[in-house]
Amino acid sequence: MGIADRKERDKEELRERILVAAKSLFLEKGVEKTSIRNIADRIEYSPGIIYHYFKDKNEIFHALHQGGFLQLMEKMQVLASVRNPMERLKAMGSIYISFAMENPDMYDLMFIKEAPLDHVFNSEHDHWKEGGGTFNYLRMTIDNCMEVGHFKGHEPEALSYMIWATVHGLVSLNIRKRCEVVLPHRQENIVADGLEEFYKILDRL
Repeated sequence: MGIADRKERDKEELRERILVAAKSLFLEKGVEKTSIRNIADRIEYSPGIIYHYFKDKNEIFHALHQGGFLQLMEKMQVLASVRNPMERLKAMGSIYISFAMENPDMYDLMFIKEAPLDHVFNSEHDHWKEGGGTFNYLRMTIDNCMEVGHFKGHEPEALSYMIWATVHGLVSLNIRKRCEVVLPHRQENIVADGLEEFYKILDRL
């Protein structure tokens, strides 16, 4: 390995350390109460080094978001071979919930924790294409379902949002441990069972 390659590897490793430390602190303290100095202290570097990689903590948070959505969309790639749009829609829900249950901390940052989205709204470029792309894939699948006769009389964008919100609610209640209080005897299976009940409703539409 040459000197240039080694420097690039070290740079990427430090960037990853910054992201790991920031993710941990965001979950522990919340984004608003986490400072660049907190992150620097966690990785035992001076705050100045972090600014070589990110302009502020919002950009760090956004990088974590991007990573999470890329992981989710990578899992969704298997759906390309599912021709039946209703079956694809159901599989999307199953993959989404599986991702959330396997990565609860990341899901918490992506969808539950209050997020500073100033970096997205103030950007001159489409810097949140991962998040938007995930929703657009759901919307496209809903359109495909309508083309073959499902969801007659429904408005596709609002319906897409409702379906997303329903699946999000199923997993969020579990991640935040509400099922342990309300349904302690079914907490192991209630998310999967709830999803199956939701699929039965979709089959009637």
